[in-house]
Amino acid sequence: MHDFQYQGNELYCEEVPVRRVVEQVGSPCYIYSHRTLIRHFHAFEEAFQAIPHLVAYAMKANSNIAVLRVLAREGCGADIVSGGELFRALKAGVSPQKMVFAGVGKSEEEIRYALQSNILMFNVESPGELQHINTVAGALGMRARVALRINPDIDPQTHPYISTGLKKSKFGIRSDRALEEFEIAHQLPHIEVVGVHKHIGSQLTKINPFVDSLKKILELIGILQAKGFNIQYLNIGGGLGITYSDETPPHPRDLAEAISPLLSTIKCHLIMEPGRSIVGNAGILVTKVLYNKDAETKRFVIVDAAMNDLLRPSLYEAHHDILPVMKNESVPVNTVDVVGPICESGDFLAKDRKMRESKQGDLLAVMSAGAYGFTMSSNYNSRPRVPEVLVKGKAIMVIRKRESFEDLLRGETIPEVFA
Repeated sequence: MHDFQYQGNELYCEEVPVRRVVEQVGSPCYIYSHRTLIRHFHAFEEAFQAIPHLVAYAMKANSNIAVLRVLAREGCGADIVSGGELFRALKAGVSPQKMVFAGVGKSEEEIRYALQSNILMFNVESPGELQHINTVAGALGMRARVALRINPDIDPQTHPYISTGLKKSKFGIRSDRALEEFEIAHQLPHIEVVGVHKHIGSQLTKINPFVDSLKKILELIGILQAKGFNIQYLNIGGGLGITYSDETPPHPRDLAEAISPLLSTIKCHLIMEPGRSIVGNAGILVTKVLYNKDAETKRFVIVDAAMNDLLRPSLYEAHHDILPVMKNESVPVNTVDVVGPICESGDFLAKDRKMRESKQGDLLAVMSAGAYGFTMSSNYNSRPRVPEVLVKGKAIMVIRKRESFEDLLRGETIPEVFA
């Protein structure tokens, strides 16, 4: 459920007409609903309230520091994958003891920064990384808390680009080497093994992959605990899907009901890493119609947002519903491609989409754009990145201003030899 609803024929975010936000900040722009963020976070908190747990929000989905502050104030932690995300999380007020550091390519500088920040733990992705963390921790005279990320080789039944739990994936340690790697980690002088981690993919719409992968991990934890390992944390990752079109993904309570009986066999603090399921439907991208164009076999709606603003349709052929900000049921329905100004044939927000006819200047809302929207945006074609706005009740808060042309040149110089 989200808080972008029509009142009469006009689309609102909470108590604010979307049109009014665009009048204030221009188009295109991202708009997020505070109420939806809070509700989606608490859906996890309430579903797992009977189990000691930590919700570590996957920052890669949306890392705006205002969004992070909203979640941090509710007690949320963070799943980080870079030094930059660690910096953002700290600035937003997330407790370092609620942070887990994932990702296959942590640099020495990032490892040092995380250790000095006293994060909860690293999710270790490879034997080489384990050794590197041990070396960096030793140089600092510290011990690094780690969970080994095990690849359970389970098909998450999602897009191949966001599948992470198959044996051909770059993520995690092979399950057939798990025991050996835990033994090695246990012997390293600057490593403290505290947990087991798994994450099989994103935008999962079925419970079975969660259950099947968890059973494999629980079997491993049983063996480890029998060998005397003090496994304190079980990190089940994230990946719960959202509704973009006609999907019917499970609710967090469905996940809790499915896995809670399995968790009763162990005594571990549960960690979850939801991202998309918290912010995805809490945001929209609003864009303005520039032109309508009829080609020989296609009809195009050309808008001012592009693949540099929202990459998912071009990258994954992902579906996002597109709704008029002002409904008009009297106009005809056409089959159109909604495309942007970028000089690429892959620059589209929708293909062969049945939509009510729109005219120049009309506003369209690209739905379910709160996750992997702005965070994947770029300045391709030297396009300034768009503003982000947070709506709370009747309040409109600009949480990132629109970039200027001058911003595009920040950090660039012309050498004196070319002056």
